[in-house]
Amino acid sequence: MHIAFLNPQGNFDPGDSYWTEHPDFGGQLVYVKQVALAVGAAGHQVDILTRRIVDADWPEFAAQFDAYPGAPNVRIVRLPAGPDKFLPKELLWPHLVRDWVPNILDLYRDGGGLPDIFTAHYGDGGLCGVLVKEKTRIPFLFTAHSLGAQKMDKLGVTLENLAQMNARFHFGRRLMAERLSMSHSAINVTSTRMERFEQYGHYAYREAVNVHDGNRFTVISPGVNLSIFGADARYEHETAVHRYVQERLARDIIEGRRQLPAVVASSRLDPKKNHLGLVQAFAKSNSLQEQANLVFITGALDDPLHDDAGAGPIEQQVLTQIREVVAAHDLWGKVSAFGLQGQRALAAAYRFLAQRGSVFALTAHYEPFGLAPLEAAAAGLPVVVTRNGGPSESFCEDGEEYGVLVDPTDSDDIAHGLERLLGDAQAWKQFARCGQQRVPARYTWERTAEGYLALMKQIITSPEAYQPGNPLPISPYFRHPRLEEDIPVAVLKHLYCQ
Repeated sequence: MHIAFLNPQGNFDPGDSYWTEHPDFGGQLVYVKQVALAVGAAGHQVDILTRRIVDADWPEFAAQFDAYPGAPNVRIVRLPAGPDKFLPKELLWPHLVRDWVPNILDLYRDGGGLPDIFTAHYGDGGLCGVLVKEKTRIPFLFTAHSLGAQKMDKLGVTLENLAQMNARFHFGRRLMAERLSMSHSAINVTSTRMERFEQYGHYAYREAVNVHDGNRFTVISPGVNLSIFGADARYEHETAVHRYVQERLARDIIEGRRQLPAVVASSRLDPKKNHLGLVQAFAKSNSLQEQANLVFITGALDDPLHDDAGAGPIEQQVLTQIREVVAAHDLWGKVSAFGLQGQRALAAAYRFLAQRGSVFALTAHYEPFGLAPLEAAAAGLPVVVTRNGGPSESFCEDGEEYGVLVDPTDSDDIAHGLERLLGDAQAWKQFARCGQQRVPARYTWERTAEGYLALMKQIITSPEAYQPGNPLPISPYFRHPRLEEDIPVAVLKHLYCQ
């Protein structure tokens, strides 16, 4: 098969440039890259379609074509969309319709033939799948990764601040694009069963898709790259990473505590990840403070507890909250924060900290799937993870626990979950072993690719069985160049507010 991945935002290059350093370069790119490589390794021809950037600050993304070493079946194709310079994902919408989709069609018209099927990622990729399908009749799968309505909920969007939040995040366009994507797709791919009912079942997506129609959804779990995160894997700079972590702990942690285990948190600094709840749990538990240090791994920020240079406004907000709790409870010398760039360095740090009996914590208010704790578990860290969202399925099945699930709104529950592992050597070993067994058995990119390929073959073989019934009409805002106009707030109000 010839398969094209639609992923206009973020970008791809052989060096995985800027991953973890920018909000548009997060887990979605890891997902698309790893699935594409696994599909290519299975013998299929793969194009990763993304946006071309010709900008001195982003030199890695200027060439039209690129490739990953050792992956001859996978090519990265960058196509113009709007101005040459980098644009954040919230500003891409008009350029996708006016430029990017026509450029995709020109690429394949000039190159000798269209792909057999498309797979579209995030709402912007989904919208492009809708428009390409309208022109070519080629079906597409839609993988949302996250949906705008949940982000609006978490940001506290109300009737009073709706216009202000829409001006910043363009939620109107996002919700309309998502509704079209889930309505027109051959099938919607979710990471968990819970994602289907909790995210797609939001009021904002009423009439776009029926979450009770099992023919419109399939669950394909993401995977972990065990060659990077496996407990027995080794990075060529493994020892250097271990030394770096020791140096940062020595910088931040007072003498006498530097050999203690760590409560490790590694996620982008975003309020929904609930770093505040984690530091509050640590602050109120003398037992935790006696047994472990609290360690935040913060992407490109080297010393964010004392210097937030380079941090964006949202990151600064989270850092301010952390500092206030640290100062109020006199936690200086018990908390460390430092940057690590790249998955291989992160995995090496996990392995080093696991040797000390450390624990990984993700206390997000809601986590659609939760790949980060699976990566940490593969590296040997037992996990304490939010019960809200995907982790409740990946770390608990048929009554068996593979991690400790906690209520992210209850700092006492978070503290008790951490104490359960740090205060009991046998429990630590049991959960560390369970996690290392669970991930290779259930969550690898090869299994993810197998799920996609099986579904794609069915769709291509029996396309009539995957034709959505009565899909939503394509909005005029996504049809012609009146695109500098934003979606009216009244339309967004109708979509989002019950």
